[in-house]
Amino acid sequence: MWRVVAAIWLTLVDIGHATPDAEEHFAMRATITGTTFAVTAALLLGAAPAHAHDEVWVDDSTMDSGKETHNHHAQHSEEEGHLPASSENVDLIGNLDLFGDEEQPGRVADVSAYGNYAYLTAFWEPECDRGGVYIADISDPASPEFVSLVPSHRGTFSGEGSQVIHLETKYFSGEVLAFQNEICPGETKGIGGITLVDVTDPTKPKKLVEGFGDFTVNGKAQTTSNETHSVRMWTDGDKAYAVLVDDEEDTDVDILDITNPSKPKLISETSLDADTAQAPGAVHGDAVFLHDMVVEEIDGVQTMLASYWDGGYAKLNVDDPANPVFIADTDFAAADPVRAEFGETISPEGNAHQAEFTNDKEFFIATDEDFDPYRVTATMEDGTEFTAVQGSDVTQIDADTSLAGGTRYLGLACDAASIPPADDTASVAVIERGVCDFVVKVQNAEAAGYAGVIVFNRTGVDGCDSLVSMLVDADIPAVFVSRTDGFRILTGEVPADYTCDASGAGTLIPTAVGASGQDVDISAVFDGWGYVHLYDASTMQDLDQYYVPESQDPAHASGSGDLSVHEVATDPDENLVYISYYAAGFRVVSYGPDGMEEVGHFIDEGGNNFWGVEVHEHPNGQKYVLASDRDSGVYIFQYNAP
Repeated sequence: MWRVVAAIWLTLVDIGHATPDAEEHFAMRATITGTTFAVTAALLLGAAPAHAHDEVWVDDSTMDSGKETHNHHAQHSEEEGHLPASSENVDLIGNLDLFGDEEQPGRVADVSAYGNYAYLTAFWEPECDRGGVYIADISDPASPEFVSLVPSHRGTFSGEGSQVIHLETKYFSGEVLAFQNEICPGETKGIGGITLVDVTDPTKPKKLVEGFGDFTVNGKAQTTSNETHSVRMWTDGDKAYAVLVDDEEDTDVDILDITNPSKPKLISETSLDADTAQAPGAVHGDAVFLHDMVVEEIDGVQTMLASYWDGGYAKLNVDDPANPVFIADTDFAAADPVRAEFGETISPEGNAHQAEFTNDKEFFIATDEDFDPYRVTATMEDGTEFTAVQGSDVTQIDADTSLAGGTRYLGLACDAASIPPADDTASVAVIERGVCDFVVKVQNAEAAGYAGVIVFNRTGVDGCDSLVSMLVDADIPAVFVSRTDGFRILTGEVPADYTCDASGAGTLIPTAVGASGQDVDISAVFDGWGYVHLYDASTMQDLDQYYVPESQDPAHASGSGDLSVHEVATDPDENLVYISYYAAGFRVVSYGPDGMEEVGHFIDEGGNNFWGVEVHEHPNGQKYVLASDRDSGVYIFQYNAP
């Protein structure tokens, strides 16, 4: 999915149609922070070429950054259930429950470790006020103890990618903790960027800088830096750097010089959209953005491995961090290789989430995170099949829920008073993307009595036949389809002279608001949860996939918690990778040229809900693997080969 970008134009709106230059939401993308910019109905946001300096972000509730990728489905509840407890070739050395009887499900996010201490980020669930990082003393791995919380700013939480490294520069000698800042839902006081903390003495952490990052959105200055989804640090000689995931810009690979960690400097901003995106529809969802990254020196080159969601995985040369150079990227296969094992030919889900190079840098192991084990299969009255992407917080079309019936065109559906109500002949609303956001459109249709909604794409940047993921909250199903399929549903065909392109030019819908279209039948097909890839680090070819068996079994589509993979950590000495698999527990997998094979696992009594995983060389000379359980704290494991 191309990022939604636009320049503010003073243009009259034809509210009967989305004009070629119409954009979804009269708000900067900083709406996520709670800051909304009112614009009169006579103003349009017009499409502008990508990367222009006068662009501004708009937020139409499209999933276009890592912030929106994490869900939590109460995996320890009776309703959701979990996989049964089990263990093989894995010893639980110790664990720390930060909350005891005062449960806070979903509070813990990622984990890192340095020396005798572990660091756990504080997420926004179950309630969001201040996040930050919990510090735990793991000098005795069998009995870890809570030390302190480094609090984030008010209204701010932390998730992916906390890290501690040793810096030895002319400005600083000691250990520095970095964690990212994202803003709590509905908050106006939160901050973005990253926070750097002196943890040379972890019992007395000292903030060096808070909320530093990119203070501009496409050249427009802000008082706070952009929200940041993840951070990773590295050193090169006597210099130190950090790379951030910028949630608010297309140029989302932001690199800071942190040689002086009290006075970091933003030195480069890069977009990999054009380098990584596959053809529209090749990957289910077309959402292209940076989610996570690591940096390793390979053959003398500082090499960044970037996880770019539906764009796949990419390598960059960052020897000169002020001028990153694209090296190569992966492409998802034409058909999902795991579902092919089960006789199903479907497009891959994509969702390149996180990856690490192996110890010899010959391979890298990567995780495709997928929280939805279903996708929809859709057919029009004339037998035409079409692809539809489900919205986020709506009634999901699954094994028990479908959407079928007559359709009616509601135009843009931004004005509730002008929407014709549903009736016996039309129960499914068909709506054009444009002018207002998806939440407004779907909730207006719901209020008018429609049983479900189909939103089809507009012209312009990110338009036409691109399929985007809608962030939308409603109690009815809502799906997104291409512009051409919108025409087919409403008129039965795509006109012979049809045009649509990123400039905003294109054929307008000839159908009047209130007109009926073809009947539709939309139901669900099981496509499994997220899984793991083994890639050749030189050729970027996908060599093998690993998945937990239950994650590809329709019997576990519900009732066993979220069975998606989340993160991996590769062993520095052996051909092993350690995997956090949410409700499917902690997994140990061996790898090589012939592929991957599970060799160990652990699921605790009552289930687990693992987020992060980290290999740690302890000062006592032992190697441990730490995993963060979202509902409690940290687990400390050792793998025992059979």
